[in-house]
Amino acid sequence: MVAAACGMAAGCAAAVPEERLERPRPSGEVAGALGIDSTACEVTAKLIPSCGAWWGIAPEVFTGRKPRRALASAEQRMRRGAAVMHVYHRDGELFPTRQERAIARDPHRPRMLLINWKPSRTHTWAEIAAGAVDDRIDRLAQHIRRTFPERFFLTVHHEPEDDVRPGRRSGMTAGDYAAMYRHVVLRLREKGVHNAVTVMTYMGAPNLASAPWFERLYPGDDVVDWVALDPYADHRVRDFDDLINKVRPEYPEWPGFYRWMQRRFPGKPIMLAEWGVFERPDDPGYKRRFFDSVRAKIRNYPQIKALIYFDSPHAPRGDTRFDATPGAARAFVRLGADPYFNATPVPRPRRFTSGSGREAGADHPSDPPVFEPPPEPRREPASGPAAGSG
Repeated sequence: MVAAACGMAAGCAAAVPEERLERPRPSGEVAGALGIDSTACEVTAKLIPSCGAWWGIAPEVFTGRKPRRALASAEQRMRRGAAVMHVYHRDGELFPTRQERAIARDPHRPRMLLINWKPSRTHTWAEIAAGAVDDRIDRLAQHIRRTFPERFFLTVHHEPEDDVRPGRRSGMTAGDYAAMYRHVVLRLREKGVHNAVTVMTYMGAPNLASAPWFERLYPGDDVVDWVALDPYADHRVRDFDDLINKVRPEYPEWPGFYRWMQRRFPGKPIMLAEWGVFERPDDPGYKRRFFDSVRAKIRNYPQIKALIYFDSPHAPRGDTRFDATPGAARAFVRLGADPYFNATPVPRPRRFTSGSGREAGADHPSDPPVFEPPPEPRREPASGPAAGSG
């Protein structure tokens, strides 16, 4: 889940020569590259918001709560609704589940789903690419066609860098990953799934991004709609700038992920599919300052079109709850209320069309929504894994 961070912050800035620290492109240039009209707040067929960025969450991960209850609690805690909910599935699980469909179709607060799927934990990438789980993919395609015509984000085996085994016969090389990803996406499309907006999700770790095989992970523009990274702020990360452009003195050629992505994928939107801030027992004000830095700096990175926070008291390397301290809670609420994360209304599922591919927001209020506590969710039979498993 959590990427290894850069070296000590002061050394990070000096690690990359000044001439290689290219500046983020202006928002107008980014809008043109993404094919969006930033003068009208609408949503494209690829779920790109033309104004601002989506606000999302993976709620209360590793707590055992089911998705609806976890989301209701998280929205209560952050005093606003989520535009995107991140859920996790693996192997032969069918998605979206009943609860996830209800979350997406809430008539008062519709949400988009980011579904994170590992097709198999027992087969290698090479075996999946060769058809080993085609029956599973076909069953999933039938389920999606039957139950969920709405558009949703889909990422396939996220953070593959940590699972690469370079040996030629391992079945888990970077090239094997790219072939697996292509096979899964193309098979789903062949079986009639045309509403999945595909996301290629990297870890965001400088050491792995500097590996000689790293570039071979990418499966191709025709099967990737968004690119994403999963960065976490530990003791080596000072602020939002450091988070999305982690560098290390021992890897001087690596420019940082946002810089690499804006150069490598100028026409694709960027998502922080997971991001989180760890507690610092020796610095209880760190989270508050960090969230304030996101609010101050997010507009400097217009290619980032979605931020999905990973909220967990038991993340593998620490506590990422956004409200672990009162100061952090207030700062996160301020961040979520910023107009930048409320500029484009979430599309209502019933209004997706196959014509222009755009969803206008003219009939929605232009002001940031006022949070109202969600109703107590009805008890339903368990469906799918607990939020955040996988």
